[in-house]
Amino acid sequence: AMLRLRLLTWDVKDTLLRLRQPVGQSYAAEARAQGLQVQPEALGRSFREVYGAQSRRFPNYGHGQGLSSRQWWLDVIKQSFRLSGVLDEAALTKVAEKLYRDYCSSHSWEMLPGAAETLNRCRELGFRMGVVSNFDSRLEVILSRCNLRHHFEFVLTSEAAGFAKPDGRIFEQALRLGGARPEQAAHIGDDYSRDYRAARAMGMHSFLLRPASQGPGPEVPPEHVLPTLSHLLARIQK
Repeated sequence: AMLRLRLLTWDVKDTLLRLRQPVGQSYAAEARAQGLQVQPEALGRSFREVYGAQSRRFPNYGHGQGLSSRQWWLDVIKQSFRLSGVLDEAALTKVAEKLYRDYCSSHSWEMLPGAAETLNRCRELGFRMGVVSNFDSRLEVILSRCNLRHHFEFVLTSEAAGFAKPDGRIFEQALRLGGARPEQAAHIGDDYSRDYRAARAMGMHSFLLRPASQGPGPEVPPEHVLPTLSHLLARIQK
């Protein structure tokens, strides 16, 4: 039977947009521009470690702990370089500010295959659409610069919501913003627990973007899996 959907909510990173370069590479390139030599691989490893520690200590960009998301990110960037052996604080401050801004530019991001066509088609079919993303306040600008913002009635970030996926309260806010009951809504994302399982726990439909190249993950009914975004329309028009 055709799903009676009114609202589609979308994750962004690695669902609609992905980084053009690994973090270590873009960080190292910016450092070189400031005269600092760092190995991209080492920097990538440092970043993953620092990002993980910062996320545990100050979840959701330090929301409610007195940090701005900007400060949260500047700390992560500087700490990643320090861990990679860069100790020139003046240069680090410059690099961190520049990188924080760079990630707002369309040059840092590329669309995933099928994203533009699928969003256009969903709009033509009359679905209401919104974003539900564990992201900071830069997301509005990123979506605008990547020419995607106009598809969405709302952009709900975890920073603005005060809750991060898989917390159901961010989906509750999205359903209110989209004027839909859970069974009238479907969420599309690439993360099994934060996107797929979290939306289902709220009584929403959900589809998991999982490229075949990714290999096996947790069990998901095949009709809920999207090998590419272009598979979505066939799934929701069943």
